[in-house]
Amino acid sequence: MGGKKDKKAEKEKAPAQEAPPPSAPVLAKPFDGAITRYFEEQAPEEIRSLIQNSGKGAILDPAYPWREEMKKKEYEAELEPLQIELVKMQAWARDSGARICVVFEGRDSAGKGGSIKAVSQNLNPRGARVVALAKPTEREAGQWYFQRYVAHLPSKGEIALFDRSWYNRGVVEPVMGFCAPEQTEDFLRAAPGFERMLTEDGLILFKFWLTMSRGAQIQRFLERESDPLKQWKLSPVDVGGLSKWDETTKAAEEMLRRTHRPPLASWWVVNSEDQRRARLQIIRVLLAGLPYENKDEAVVGAADPRLIAPPGL
Repeated sequence: MGGKKDKKAEKEKAPAQEAPPPSAPVLAKPFDGAITRYFEEQAPEEIRSLIQNSGKGAILDPAYPWREEMKKKEYEAELEPLQIELVKMQAWARDSGARICVVFEGRDSAGKGGSIKAVSQNLNPRGARVVALAKPTEREAGQWYFQRYVAHLPSKGEIALFDRSWYNRGVVEPVMGFCAPEQTEDFLRAAPGFERMLTEDGLILFKFWLTMSRGAQIQRFLERESDPLKQWKLSPVDVGGLSKWDETTKAAEEMLRRTHRPPLASWWVVNSEDQRRARLQIIRVLLAGLPYENKDEAVVGAADPRLIAPPGL
């Protein structure tokens, strides 16, 4: 009897086993996993091998000047004094009435958004705007092509940072079949004249084309596809453009050749294999190209021609 009572008491004292925690929900990949399918079935074999063997590290093209990405601490140590210079530059723009327009174009996932953030992060938003326009409305599609962009150009004392611009008609639209070849040709003929009118009226124009290797692009797309906090960055254009690397290269080269008009409407081609290094170079070119007061030349320094340079025409 005593033995049975002891067992009963032990059973009553034994803590109840907790239910196992619910398993994390499996998030669906955007576009039904089209990026993963492209990687597994269509990507060049050498790129698949590079990415599969890279582990969690970013792959860098063999021709890139560095073998590793810039460390975060080193990047932040260089970025902060440059951002102080950007604040000084904005004060000059406000006081002088300068109108500054910065166009960011480039391959999908090349780092346009991160570069814009690095430039604008500490600027007064009352005088520095990011312009990222959605697909044209039916009414806008019936207007003069440049018309909807004109409304967003900077006024006196302002800085406008375009996350893609009128140059959609030069690369993305023709590659993706969103416009006729005749429309692209009309644009390439008209763009230099449009920009000449702007710069002759006093607008200060910078144009950056960001690019990187095909392997780096696919790796970044795969990371975005798997990260629920970054999936929103993917679009049907990104998916459709995966197999159009060569077509994009050809369109970009033609666009740069026909619309690079130094000194007032120059292009800067940015090697964005390492996005941190690329951002620093973009900021240096901006600061070097503006005559703001109390410029710290030692901080601004000189841009690295291995990472940023006019197009080789």
